[in-house]
Amino acid sequence: MSSQKRTLKNLSLDDLVFGALSQLQVLKYDQRSIRRYQTVWRKLIAYAKVTEYKGKLREQLILDFLKQQEIDPKLPTYTYSGWKRHAAHGLTLLWHYARYGYFERIQTHLEKLSIPVSMQKSLHEYKKYCEEERYLSPGTVGQCIMHVGSFLDFLGRRNVKKFSQIEPEDLSDFVYSLSRYRQKTVASIVSFVRVYLRYLFYTGKLTIDFSESLPAVNFPHRAEIPSVWDKNLMPILLDKVDRHSPRGKRDYAILLLACRLGLRFSDIRSLKLDYIDWEAETITFTQVKTRSPLRLPLTDEVGRALIDYIKLARPKTQYREVFLRLRPQAKPFNNDIHLSHIIGYWRDLAGIHFKSPQRQGLHSLRHSLATHLLEDNAPFSLIADILGHASMASTMIYAKASVETLRQVPLPLQEVEDENKTQNHSL
Repeated sequence: MSSQKRTLKNLSLDDLVFGALSQLQVLKYDQRSIRRYQTVWRKLIAYAKVTEYKGKLREQLILDFLKQQEIDPKLPTYTYSGWKRHAAHGLTLLWHYARYGYFERIQTHLEKLSIPVSMQKSLHEYKKYCEEERYLSPGTVGQCIMHVGSFLDFLGRRNVKKFSQIEPEDLSDFVYSLSRYRQKTVASIVSFVRVYLRYLFYTGKLTIDFSESLPAVNFPHRAEIPSVWDKNLMPILLDKVDRHSPRGKRDYAILLLACRLGLRFSDIRSLKLDYIDWEAETITFTQVKTRSPLRLPLTDEVGRALIDYIKLARPKTQYREVFLRLRPQAKPFNNDIHLSHIIGYWRDLAGIHFKSPQRQGLHSLRHSLATHLLEDNAPFSLIADILGHASMASTMIYAKASVETLRQVPLPLQEVEDENKTQNHSL
């Protein structure tokens, strides 16, 4: 099996880049994307030639190159412009190609995976198990099967055609191959695969419980601080929306549901006309993520925006989903659409810029609502009810965001002096 584990790290950078460019063409990347990665790789080659690396790809070469170009891979891609925006990912692809002889698109489609025939039945059975025994939501099931399918595809590429051929080295190499993802994503993928391996053991398809052999990925629970908009930016965003056009009427209602009621994009996407009780002035639905029921008040502002869109802009159709795409054949949004393009369109028109890099999608409006409520001394229990959190621990994360916001606000010099005097006097 070792002969199947291709290693190209000893090739020159020129040869590696040539092979990686061929891989881009095999995966049918468009010419614009190919030129972007080619630019990154050429700059790496030029840097390697004037350093001690002498044209050989080493992990330290990539780290030194990013440092020399002042590129931090941990920052969002929109922090940079031009070729630097694609540098970190392009170098990750090249390193992955050097180690394994191939790489894949970040967006993977299950039907395009090459899963060994002997493992395909197990994947279908596991999907049914997740639906009927674990009661996972359709979205979670889809995500789970996709990641497990990618794992099986990885095994197939290493000539592992049967479960009995799996070795611990295959598991560690699979985790290492996920280096192109963020740490939080890697932890999620590993968790899905770990449960699947445990399932294989208990169903007798594996004689060894490899779930414990899968390397752990440490990701602190609730480690990330939610991205929060300054309060003065929200009115700027909403005022920029053209509420006379069909697109503006739809998008304005979507933005209000996120920033006023805190709805997740998945719940906005699946919101149906039947969920709105105009007489009781409430919206009642089952949350897509938690599958728990949630009832929220329909405020005058949100209600007027919904009526304006439904009566004057929403196409006449048999679909019951409230929000539809603008194309001639109006249909609901696909389940893989996060609606980030909606907030991005109006945010750019409004010329909104943030003081520091942060997430700017629709979900950030939900985070902002929770944080601003906390700053206004709203009880945690109320915030949890509005956001539909099943556990108060999920709500407590917004305390971090509130503290972080306060840290970024500089105190006037006189206030600092007065505070120091008070502290000294108390001592």
